[in-house]
Amino acid sequence: MRRYIRKRLLQVIPVVFGITILTFFIMKLAPGGPLTGMISPRVSAESLQRAMEAMGLNEPIIVQYWNWLKELLQGNFGYSTYNNQPVLAQILERLPATLLLTVTAFLFSFVIGIPLGVYSATHKYSKGDYGLTVFSFIGISLPSFFFGMGLIYIFALRLGWLPTSGFGSSTFQGEGLALVLHKLKYLIMPAMVMSLSNIATVMRFARSSMIETLNQDYIRTARAKGLSEKVVIYRHALKNSMIPVITIFGQSIPSLFGGAYITEKVFAWPGMGLLGVEAIANRDYQILMGLTLFTAILVMLGNLLADIMYSLVDPRIRY
Repeated sequence: MRRYIRKRLLQVIPVVFGITILTFFIMKLAPGGPLTGMISPRVSAESLQRAMEAMGLNEPIIVQYWNWLKELLQGNFGYSTYNNQPVLAQILERLPATLLLTVTAFLFSFVIGIPLGVYSATHKYSKGDYGLTVFSFIGISLPSFFFGMGLIYIFALRLGWLPTSGFGSSTFQGEGLALVLHKLKYLIMPAMVMSLSNIATVMRFARSSMIETLNQDYIRTARAKGLSEKVVIYRHALKNSMIPVITIFGQSIPSLFGGAYITEKVFAWPGMGLLGVEAIANRDYQILMGLTLFTAILVMLGNLLADIMYSLVDPRIRY
């Protein structure tokens, strides 16, 4: 296992390297640039040219990428072309909020999705099963921004139970549990928006895998031995049904980080997603490259964690 983990960690390096190359060249192909906002009758062409030379934007794309990579290898992520602040400092400032939102959405996805999938499988073709099937189709199909605005309208504007956006009030003075509960009110809606599609996906996969497992010979043997239905389902069947669900765990990481851009924008959540949306609007290449690098590393580590979980669930799996 340790050898496999070391090998996977070494594989992260060329994969992340390839992702940065692809991202850099795609950004350069897009129209506009960091100096787009400076174009004005008040700014002369000579001033724009000097600014391009100062930023190295007049160099060929390959030279620009090489310069960025050299700085990165020295631990320098560069400076934002929009506010001239260090890229690494801005990302690290936003990273905790994004991780909190993403991890909470993960917990919602599996804590809610797996029990619903088990219920649906053990009550196959019942009204509850059909109802959950409809819910899963809605959850997979519903756009996250539409669902988010719907929650804001109902729970924030109409009922007044939850705040509309942000991550805490600047006037709140509480500490300890009061502070946690205060922050939790801001977390609930964006976490539910990010997890809705994953809840539906996990539920469908858990249902399908559970139905297949319940038809195995060893499950019939366990029932014939007189074991209770709860023991048969949760001790014998559920664990052996988790392999497809763990696969969803690995595949859902990129979608969650990608969905964070939309969700954080809708709820003005102060995370990396909102920072990325602002960087896209400002053509801030340095911020976008830093965000891409961090996101790629987090996704790779999440996939590695999913692989490790395979062997924990099924001892027959060896690396």
